[in-house]
Amino acid sequence: MPASRASAVRPRPVLNAREAQALREALALRQALASGQTLTPAQADALRTATAAATAAAVRTAPGSRPTPARKPVRRKPAAKRAPARKPKAKGKAAARPEKAVTGSRWSTRLGVVAMSTLLVPAVAVLVLPGSDEGASTNGPLDVTSLALTAQTSLLEQAGKYRQLEQEVAQRQTELQQARDAEQAARTQVTLDQQVVGATAADLYRAAPAARFPVLGVSVHDAGATSDALFRQALAERADRTLEGDVTRAERTGTALATASRRVDEAEAAVAAASDLAADVLVKVRDKVEDLSPEVTAQLAALGTIPAAGAQQDRNSQALARWQTYLGQLAAAGIEPPPAAALTDAGDLPAGMSPALDAAGQPVPGVVWAIIGSSPVTVLPAETVAAVSTALSQLGKPFVGGTSGPDTYDCGGFTSAAWLLAGYAVPSTPESQWATGAPVALTDLQIGDLVFSPGGQDVGIYLGDGDVVGASAGTFQVGVRSVAAGSSATRVTLPAPSAPNAALPFGGDTGVCGAALPVPGPVSPAWGGYSNGQIPSEVLCALGVARHALRCDAAASYVRMSAAFESTFGSPLCITDSYRSYASQVSAFHRKPALAAVPGTSNHGWALAVDLCGGINVAGTPQWTWMTANAGRFGFVQPDWARPGAEKPEPWHWEFGYIS
Repeated sequence: MPASRASAVRPRPVLNAREAQALREALALRQALASGQTLTPAQADALRTATAAATAAAVRTAPGSRPTPARKPVRRKPAAKRAPARKPKAKGKAAARPEKAVTGSRWSTRLGVVAMSTLLVPAVAVLVLPGSDEGASTNGPLDVTSLALTAQTSLLEQAGKYRQLEQEVAQRQTELQQARDAEQAARTQVTLDQQVVGATAADLYRAAPAARFPVLGVSVHDAGATSDALFRQALAERADRTLEGDVTRAERTGTALATASRRVDEAEAAVAAASDLAADVLVKVRDKVEDLSPEVTAQLAALGTIPAAGAQQDRNSQALARWQTYLGQLAAAGIEPPPAAALTDAGDLPAGMSPALDAAGQPVPGVVWAIIGSSPVTVLPAETVAAVSTALSQLGKPFVGGTSGPDTYDCGGFTSAAWLLAGYAVPSTPESQWATGAPVALTDLQIGDLVFSPGGQDVGIYLGDGDVVGASAGTFQVGVRSVAAGSSATRVTLPAPSAPNAALPFGGDTGVCGAALPVPGPVSPAWGGYSNGQIPSEVLCALGVARHALRCDAAASYVRMSAAFESTFGSPLCITDSYRSYASQVSAFHRKPALAAVPGTSNHGWALAVDLCGGINVAGTPQWTWMTANAGRFGFVQPDWARPGAEKPEPWHWEFGYIS
């Protein structure tokens, strides 16, 4: 990416007394945010007030600035997969040359009063509080980190609302299907009842009077026929009563059908209402994302990352630095990424931007070029920038199958969560993401595209330079890896295809997210690049018992095994030891040199072994016998050396897989 030139220096905004008070109240929340605490709605509002005050001050003092008219709310119809694209409300110059400051761009004036991140450029802008020395504040500047934390809190809040509404939509759709099933059953019954009544009525219509009224056959001249006529009259009257019952049942089933039809209408309205609310949330997220400056999204990418081990950490750091450098170039040039809706028409793009061209000279859908100095630079949609920054902010988080954050992810849950915080509802499985995505050729990959491994069972987000970020079942964490040969890709910001994409060619038998299937027999317990006893607590998952944790997949299996054990014995598994850090191994070896492993060699140091109590620690008890019969269903085994009569019997010791 080309180097950027220095941007024009802007005057430092001065807050009035009301704005300064709001800022002082919000600055106290910065430390709480930085320490990982979650803001209450009231606290989040306070911080947003300070941000608004800072923005107001920036607009007052910006060269050539003028009041920005209020944005009118736009009501958008919901889409089955993604909310429809929006036309931009305003367009301005995308690039600023050093000799001329950018003015008139709606995107370039938003959040303009933020400090340039120290990761991007050396200059730092500050807010000047009344009564303080120019360029300094006793409370410190409202910097990019605060704005990024505030944005993250707001986006997570909206994402949580969407997930709740998504569940409500699913529930309403279930109720709608039940109502439709009931309506169909009522319709079928109405048809049957009408057939019975119609057939009986037709027979009566065609019957002669004597057949309809046998009593007419009674004659004083034929006394012997009287009893037969009366008998047939009784049968006719019983048939009449049966017909009356059939008519009544037909009327009732007709009423039931009408009721069922009303319930279908009500259920359809409920689904539509919930879908509209969900679509509105996505609109709010995209509006928020559109308001974020490159400085803020660059800082957002660094929030919450967890260090990995060795070469993986180097690769993660390089990808993050490359992304922040790119955003720093945009920020220095005054380029604000426009929304995806502004890039749908190559003939009607924001001022200063032109269609990005592929190797054949054809426009690249959803991507544009701008100019920094005399060189073109790719400008991605604001939603793509937010999705990539959100994805990078999760580096190092643990991999757990069937989860979509915010603490653990599987591959599909990770890409779905990242794009949800950018305002797009992407399904949570790789198979569904491929089926509903807009395909792009692997040679035309752009940053933000979803990249599917051969077979389509694994998915990540493209970062450029052949890198993908995703939740890996191989390393058990979110990390950066290379694009695999034979991969496929889709672009989220493009319209979904009219029909589902054909399934990708079979990629072989694998586990969740393309994980290699377990190999019978002993395997290496090393994972994630960590050394024995040197695994960070942040990448482990708690067992629900104080201080006990395992690798996340082992922890999930342990919890299920404990629940099964409790259903038999009335209490959960009793545990005395799980992950053991190197320091803990040193302490254990010092206290019990004859029993404890040499520090750095304990199987507990891989976060894959547990020591159990409550009867399991004694061979032959019902509890131990239950474990020997059932632990394998949950992936836990007792190594040969720990079995009764072995070289070092430890009936309490169990491992997740054959690691000994």
